[in-house]
Amino acid sequence: MIEIKNLTKVYSARGRTVTAVDDVDLTVAPGEVYGVVGHSGAGKSTLIRCVNLLERPTSGFVSVAGRELTTLSPKQLRAERRRIGMVFQHFNLLSSRTARENVELPLEIGAAGGRLTRRERRAKAEELLDVVGLADRADAYPAQLSGGQKQRVGIARALAADPHVLLSDEATSALDPETTRSVLKLLREVNERLGVTILLITHEMEVVKAVCDSAALMKDGRIAEAGTIADLLTRERSELARELFQLGEAPEAATLPGTTVLDVTFHGDTTAQPLISQLSRTYSIDVTILGAAIETLNGQTVGRMRIGLPGRVEDNVVQIGFLRERGLNVQAVGAADDDFDAIDADAATFTGDAVPGTTAATSGATSAATSEEVAS
Repeated sequence: MIEIKNLTKVYSARGRTVTAVDDVDLTVAPGEVYGVVGHSGAGKSTLIRCVNLLERPTSGFVSVAGRELTTLSPKQLRAERRRIGMVFQHFNLLSSRTARENVELPLEIGAAGGRLTRRERRAKAEELLDVVGLADRADAYPAQLSGGQKQRVGIARALAADPHVLLSDEATSALDPETTRSVLKLLREVNERLGVTILLITHEMEVVKAVCDSAALMKDGRIAEAGTIADLLTRERSELARELFQLGEAPEAATLPGTTVLDVTFHGDTTAQPLISQLSRTYSIDVTILGAAIETLNGQTVGRMRIGLPGRVEDNVVQIGFLRERGLNVQAVGAADDDFDAIDADAATFTGDAVPGTTAATSGATSAATSEEVAS
């Protein structure tokens, strides 16, 4: 539905240039809710404004519903923009118009609306206000509405021209948590009920967890990481997954001497299995739970846990293999990437036999546990 290739946007002023978006590739599938997340100044707002060419890219191309917008004439571009709805952070409602009249505005000035009678425009506006749960506030002016109600009117207005794509520019950042949840629920209902593809930008990870099918992390104008939520959660060393399920700062080595600290990611069926308990019993070790976060995303239970194992990282290769063999993602906290790559290779070849760096007691426990599992 949305395809962005090699998109770059450079601003120039007083002899200086700033690259706000730098060679970005992004694909949003039809019917998907896609979130772009990042800190302020990452280039998110510029990116979304390039999708409907409110900001014209310096280079690259943007395609929406099969039409490459960067090659269209001004007249053709105006026609395509009518099929791309946009929800703004600060609502942008006309204070002199009622909620219904604000929703009618695109129908009055757009080509499609010109074919509708006044009665038909009114009926459609009232239908959309009913969709967003404001049928009883149709005659209220913006000053008489709460922030969440204003944003609902903004969503209804964005849907007036029957768009196939809805762009959301920090639509919930000015709202309180409870109102944010209700607006996100509404966006998901709009997506499912009307089949509208939604691209939203946000700096709030809670928004991504609540409503998105896929997400991208943007840093310094570039896409640092992207994928479906399920894919990100199963990806080793995913920064976005760590941000989605924060476990706080890792403990300093001095506070846990002689301990290997692991971040373990659970997903799917593994969340219902007592794997940490099995690990402790199998190897006769004490496992320290240092933190945990578990939630349900799009019907799938996912979570992360930070645990401590006795001994050095290289002494726990077998234990890491045990967890990974059962479908968990494991990352040693504080281990250098090159060191953990080597440990990964050893853990991936775990068969229950003795592994260099493990103790005889560990090897024996492994053999006993393996025999016990086969017998059962």
